[in-house]
Amino acid sequence: QVQLVESGGGLVQAGGSLRVSCVASGRTFTTYTMGWFRQAPGKEREFVASIELSGGSTYYRNSVKGRFTLSRDDAKNTVFLQMNSLKPEDTAVYYCAATDEYNRYRYWGQGTQVTVSS
Repeated sequence: QVQLVESGGGLVQAGGSLRVSCVASGRTFTTYTMGWFRQAPGKEREFVASIELSGGSTYYRNSVKGRFTLSRDDAKNTVFLQMNSLKPEDTAVYYCAATDEYNRYRYWGQGTQVTVSS
């Protein structure tokens, strides 16, 4: 099992920045990829960004490219999502996720609320 705990959400004005963090614990050696997803009220959960833990490749949804950046601190088993130039449409609960040994997203955090006011 892998446990994930997010932190760092909050309320920010449009154009502002936030950084959300995800700390992983447990059988983290079975994880290939860590990702961020988000779910806005009344909408389905959507992919935001991911990072491959072995090679470090990152992937972003088109709407956040150039504004969001993934980074990690391997010593602390932590992945960060730096979010700049935030827009009201970025408002959502942000979830951290990790894949299992088959590279399927299996482990999820509890989510952290990000609210961007206009």
